[in-house]
Amino acid sequence: MIVKDKKILRDLAKRVKEAADNPLQEKRREQWRRHNALGPGMPLILIFPEGSWEELIPQSSLKCEGPKAGNIETALRRTLYYHEVIPDDQPGEAFWRVPKQFASTGWGIQERKISSSESRGAWHFDPVIKEFSDLKRIKTPRITYNEEETERNRAEMEDLFDGILPVQVKGAGRISYHLMQQYTLWRGLEEMMMDMYLNPGMLHEAMARLTEGHKEILRQYREQDLLELNRDGTYHNSGGNGYLKNELPAPGFTGTVRPEDMWASAESQELAQVGPVQHAEFALTYEKELLEPFGLTGYGCCEDLTRKLDDVCQIPNIRRISISPWADVEQCAERLKGDYIFSWKPQPAQLVGDFQSEMVREYLRHGIETALKQGCILEIILKDTHTCQKHPERFIQWLKIAREEVIRGMEKPGSC
Repeated sequence: MIVKDKKILRDLAKRVKEAADNPLQEKRREQWRRHNALGPGMPLILIFPEGSWEELIPQSSLKCEGPKAGNIETALRRTLYYHEVIPDDQPGEAFWRVPKQFASTGWGIQERKISSSESRGAWHFDPVIKEFSDLKRIKTPRITYNEEETERNRAEMEDLFDGILPVQVKGAGRISYHLMQQYTLWRGLEEMMMDMYLNPGMLHEAMARLTEGHKEILRQYREQDLLELNRDGTYHNSGGNGYLKNELPAPGFTGTVRPEDMWASAESQELAQVGPVQHAEFALTYEKELLEPFGLTGYGCCEDLTRKLDDVCQIPNIRRISISPWADVEQCAERLKGDYIFSWKPQPAQLVGDFQSEMVREYLRHGIETALKQGCILEIILKDTHTCQKHPERFIQWLKIAREEVIRGMEKPGSC
């Protein structure tokens, strides 16, 4: 790494360290520990700009010359952006994460897509599994840990951040299962949905093969000590984090991480338009089997789970449930109450077009009041923000309104 790039990164790291050492961060951690344990407290807010990051921190604004240094610079600047521009409730941490490097042999099948002519346009499925016999091509991945590369990366980052940020080597801390997405990329969305009626045995066989494959991957993670505790700021489910005080790791923990010491999650967005019976038969049956070994679990993403919550609540150790922009918040709040984390995803499209403050306020007020009235453990997650139309200030405006409505909701008689 060239001297100029190193100086830029070290200066940014000092600012990150200063922000992370602010006493406010520990207060935020404690709020999340209480929240994730279903304790009383204010609803918490997280913002994930996702597709809008390029508009918030354009590539042209980066100072580093080398590509690797540029990636590190991007990560540091994004961390600082939260502290300096849109301070949501995600705590800042004063360390640099070096992931354990491990390779996978893959599943034996390579997906194909028909790309759009536009840079960020929609793509189309190009199925590679066309008949039942093609399922034999699905192979169980073999995982190999590359300790030498991991140590090389650790040494490089320790040299870069020496005296500023401690470097922590981390294994697989985010365990999330996406069986339908995985299979649909091979089979095609329409084909998979038609199989529920015309060829259900094929779909069941595919889900069974994937389930056994993921079980074997988890076994290999355990065998090679690649699992990592995630009771910290590790991203969980489709929003939220894993901060906990006492619930994890599980009793008997001696230092080697087991599934029962961790959070894990699953989702089936491809079944958003499928009824509860088919969702339970073709997805939850297998997802529950995969999630059963874990200490705490979460479910859902952008799919509407309103009519599926009775089944979702049967998932072992379920704690966090995603309430999408298309869900019926009244029905969901009445079902979940204070027994699970009500992980509400407000409509991100409100950041596009003319930003209508009063419409945003009315919408957030309704969701917040509805959840609090039922005693829900509410978190508000703004994500899937594919663009802010080059108006970064909209995130700040949205956050300000959300905070005001949270305070108003907590002060309203009858709120929990």
